[in-house]
Parts: sequence; C-alpha cells; structure tokens
Amino acid sequence: MATISLSLSAKADKTTGKSEILIRFVVGSRINQRGGSNIFINAKHWNAKEQRIVVPKFRLMNDEQKQLVSELTAADKQLANLKENIMEAFNKSGIGKVGGLAKGWLKSTINDYYAFSTAKEENQETEKGFFEAYEDYINKSEVSPNRKRHYWVVYRALKRYEEYKHLTLTFDNITGETLKDFERYLRDEHELYTSGELDRVFKKFPESREIEQRGSNHVKDMMGKLRAFCMYASGRSKDMPIDRLLFQRNPFDTYSIGKPDDLGTPYFLTSEERNTLYEATMPTERLARQRDIFVFQCLIGCRVGDLMRLTWDNVIGNKLQYIPAKTCKNNPKTLFVPMHPIAVEILNRYKEDGKKRLLPFVCQQQYNEDIKAMLTEAGITRVVVVRDSKTGKETAKPINEIASSHMARRTFVGNLYNQVQDPNLIGKLSGHVEGSKSFSRYKADNDKMLENLISMLG
Repeated sequence: MATISLSLSAKADKTTGKSEILIRFVVGSRINQRGGSNIFINAKHWNAKEQRIVVPKFRLMNDEQKQLVSELTAADKQLANLKENIMEAFNKSGIGKVGGLAKGWLKSTINDYYAFSTAKEENQETEKGFFEAYEDYINKSEVSPNRKRHYWVVYRALKRYEEYKHLTLTFDNITGETLKDFERYLRDEHELYTSGELDRVFKKFPESREIEQRGSNHVKDMMGKLRAFCMYASGRSKDMPIDRLLFQRNPFDTYSIGKPDDLGTPYFLTSEERNTLYEATMPTERLARQRDIFVFQCLIGCRVGDLMRLTWDNVIGNKLQYIPAKTCKNNPKTLFVPMHPIAVEILNRYKEDGKKRLLPFVCQQQYNEDIKAMLTEAGITRVVVVRDSKTGKETAKPINEIASSHMARRTFVGNLYNQVQDPNLIGKLSGHVEGSKSFSRYKADNDKMLENLISMLG
C-alpha cells in the first residue's frame, strides 16, 4: 500500500525563518523516495505528530493576522492537492507492483504538478474531453481506494484500446457498437499481448501485472464500471449529479452487459479448519500475525477494505461496530457484531496504548499470498470443486492454493448459514441487504443437513 508521510525540514531560511515541508513516498519495502513540497512555513505552525499545518485561530484579527491565516490556509490546501496528485500519478502509472518506480519519480511528479497547476486553473472553463472527464469522475467518486484502483484499470484499458485501434474516443463517437468492440478487446487483450501486437501500446500505458486471460464475469465487471461513468456523464447518476450533459445519449442504451455467470457453490473453511489454523505453529512472526488477522476476519465477516480501516474506536464493549464502505452511501447501516472469544483474544494480543489501528495490517496483495502460505503450513489442503472464471468449467483444486481474503467473509457467512438458514438475520451481521441472492449459493452446502433430516424419519 502506498503511503505519504510529511516532515518539516530542519533547515530554515535565514531571511524568512521558514522551513520546507518534505514529502516521503513509500510502497512496501521496495519504494522509498523523498522530495521537497515547495511549501514553506514557520516551525511554530507545524504539528509534527499529526503531520499537518496548524492554522491559528484569533478571536479578533488585525490585518497581519488575516494575512497569516490566509497564507497558511492556502498552503494547507496546496499541500492536500499535491498529496492527492502524487497518489493519482502513482495509481495511473500502473507500475507500482512491478520493478518499482524510476529514480527521481517523486521529484519529477512534484515538478510536473507545479508546471501544470497554473495551466489547469487558466483552462478550468474549457470543455473536458472523454478521459479528462473520466479522471474527474474517479477522483470525485466516494468509493473505497481499492474500487478506485479498479476504475483506473478500466481507464488504462480504454487508453490501450484507443491506441491499438488508432482512435480518439470522444463523447460524440462512443456508441453501443464501440462498447461491443471494446468488450471484444478486453476478452482478446491477453492473446494480443502474448503475440506482441500490443508491445508499443503497453510501453505507453503499462499495467501493474502481466495481462492474463479475462473470464466472462471479469469483463462484465469492467464494463459495469465504464457504465457507471457513462450514467454519470449522461446525467442519470443519482449519487453524482452533473451540471452539463457530456453524453447526449448514453451509449449503454444500445448495449447490454448481461447478467453475471453463476459463480457456483462457494468454498470456505469449516469451523474446525479455522480453529486448526489458529492453533497451528507458523514459521515466521509475520505469518503468525497475518494468520491472526485472517482468523479475526473469519470471525467478524467484514470485507478486507473495512478490515484495513478499523480502529479501536470501532470496538464498543464486546462488540465491533462499523458501517460497510460498500453500502455506506446508499444504505449507511451500522453493523454491530458480537465478538467471538477468539476474536477478543486476538485483539488483546495486539493492543497497545495510544495505538488507534485495530490490527497490524499490511498490503492486501501480501495478505492474499500469506493466506495461501498459512493454510499450507497448517496442512489445510482439502480439495474443493470450483468454477474456473476464465473457462467457465468446473475444476478441482486444493483450497490452500485458491484462498484469498474474501474467503474469510465466506467462512463467516457459510458457517453461520449451516447453523441458521435465515439470510436476513445473518445479514444483520454481514451487511448483506435484505433479500440478497448471495445466500442462495450457500444452500448447496446443506444437502447433508437434509439427508440427516430424512434419516430422522426412522
């Protein structure tokens, strides 16, 4: 996970007495770059612990104090914009997970920000093109950082499609036929990539990982994110109203994504397997820590995005309370999840005075890799039948090879559903909306329970 930390330079200008705010950009253990923000303030207006500019408050202000407040407020806004710009540049680059960033990338990004910020302000009234509007949409969307990354994946795919087809996508020339062609491109991009036809395209618009064959549901999900933008640009989004229509007619009016393919019966750990994992000895401290986090998630049932942002403020007595990010905007219901004794035990193990973060979480990709490793170490290698998302065919695989963070949520729901077949009751703990069709997938696991019932007839 990319993080930005701020500090104030120890060197102060002899004339003004001000010091520059320094920026450090870190991604895991591979990327660590530092640069100056070109924002200077007096040390007394800097909060080192909270890494922020302190704007003083005066009951009655003279002209000098008004000027000070105005300058510090502008500096604070400039710093926030600069940080956002750095994160956007990193997410758009798509290269954070492979090979690291070029030396001096941070300084170059900061220089580019100041070089173009003035031009942007001068051209604010200029009509935005398709990709500019798409960028604005992503930045304004009130969704999780992980979902924003998925929007950027679609953005880069559209850029590659445009380059490959020698097109210039505009609001006037994108039609239902264009969407059909883009869908075909998404399905074929793996073959084009492997054949070398996209070498020049990927040099301009790289991706963060090797392009693999996309399954039907993966393509439909990407098209769904493009549809969300088109709904916004044609004035049909209730969540994000727009002042001026960009599409005169939504191209999705003449193009249908179709329903997602059946995902098959969900696989998850049994309660016995979960406990076996918790009691297993791990070879490293990191894997033991990751194991505790995974078991905690299995007992809470939250999504990994919610898990990462939990703090001790979410703990009320023996309950965990939080609002799921996925439904925060349209259905902001607070969930109250009573904590299992093992969950409480795990929390107490990592509790530290003054520490707000609930658990010592690392980046999601590393978490998924460690989940596979911890199951292997614990000897949990049960073979399960799953539907291959790429071919659509059923295949048998060891559960430790296909496990991920979302399996913790399925473990929570699946084990509860095997005890109480009440979707609405379980939904109060998991955040599933009333009448959710997701639970229908778990019914297949209750065949043994039905057989047991028949056996009771004597």
